[in-house]
Amino acid sequence: MTNSVHPHGRHRAPLPPAQVPAAGVPSPRAHPTPQAATTAPPTPTGHSTAHAASKPAKQRDAFFDNAKYLAIVLVAMAHSWEPLTDHSRAAEALYMTVYTFHMPAFIVISGYFSRSFDMRPDRLKRLVTGVAVPYVIFEVAYTFFKRWADDDPTQPISLLDPWYLTWFLVALFVWRLTVPLWKLVRWPVPLALAMATLAVISPDIGDDLDLQRVLQFLPFFVLGLCMKPEHFQLVRRREVRILSVPVFACAVLLAYWAAPRMSSVWFYRRDSAQELGFPWWIGVMMTLALFGCSVILTACFFAWVPRRKMWFTILGAGTLYGYLLHGFLAKGSRFWGWFDDYEWLHKPLGEIFVTVVAATVVTLLCTPPVQRMFRFAMEPKMEWAFKRDAAQLARERAKSS
Repeated sequence: MTNSVHPHGRHRAPLPPAQVPAAGVPSPRAHPTPQAATTAPPTPTGHSTAHAASKPAKQRDAFFDNAKYLAIVLVAMAHSWEPLTDHSRAAEALYMTVYTFHMPAFIVISGYFSRSFDMRPDRLKRLVTGVAVPYVIFEVAYTFFKRWADDDPTQPISLLDPWYLTWFLVALFVWRLTVPLWKLVRWPVPLALAMATLAVISPDIGDDLDLQRVLQFLPFFVLGLCMKPEHFQLVRRREVRILSVPVFACAVLLAYWAAPRMSSVWFYRRDSAQELGFPWWIGVMMTLALFGCSVILTACFFAWVPRRKMWFTILGAGTLYGYLLHGFLAKGSRFWGWFDDYEWLHKPLGEIFVTVVAATVVTLLCTPPVQRMFRFAMEPKMEWAFKRDAAQLARERAKSS
């Protein structure tokens, strides 16, 4: 079947992920609406005095929180389908369809909310505490989990070789640092796509920092950087929503046809064409074709994301929590042989059950109580690790006065 290259172990399934500060995968912290209305809270005394005026409050855009939540649910569902793909062509077709756009959608949002990133000290601190530190923590945690759950005490701790889901944090860290450069070039998206194409035909890149994925997914991040609010308004037009239905149907049918003929490892973007046993020109064709398909299906996905506040909108702030935490259960189910021990899971009702469980678990992991419980690892303040700049000292003096 399609999973001819091992999707587990040191070869990580992509999933992805993002914390979107967007960063999602995916961001736990509030992000401002591109065209958000702002309001000033009343002063402590209730009087409208100039010296008591507060800064405008940042508001979250329900559309992006909804998109992040729905994308992380698709990520978890696709991970639950992976053990079923060897025995179910339908499961494989859905798996390939979802893998075409779920990580690109996350990464586009990550890029969109990275447009204002520069080398300002406070943003660099947030990049370290919100991306680099969680990477170190979860890379170590995943390693010890594999040693225990997979009975593999030799599993090494290597910060240069991201394991399973942590690749996205490495990629986001690198992408964010390059934002000022992408603002300088004239044709950023074609340039990023050219870099991705060169990566897929370069087997010597190796596994350090999962650079294949960093480079092959780069065009989606740069695309997000180049997008404006009106672009998201465009894909949410009624005619686009209607057209997206037959487009998705055709994508599923094409995936059903391709399932026994194509390896799904192309969607992971973690290997070069030569490492997959194909000539270099096949890698070029697949990169361009997958980019086009991913952009189309991502637009279709955005077209159906609700714009208004929903019951799950609040969960969009916790998608990185759901992304990283659900990996323990996703991997544990393989290590402990659940899909081998229970044959009924490979039946249609079993596949539906697995899908519902995956969606429920990742939803619970995005909730505020879980965020509070694991904030020490996902959003550490770490004030002790940084020097206080003049602006911060001025704010502290203003608060104390």
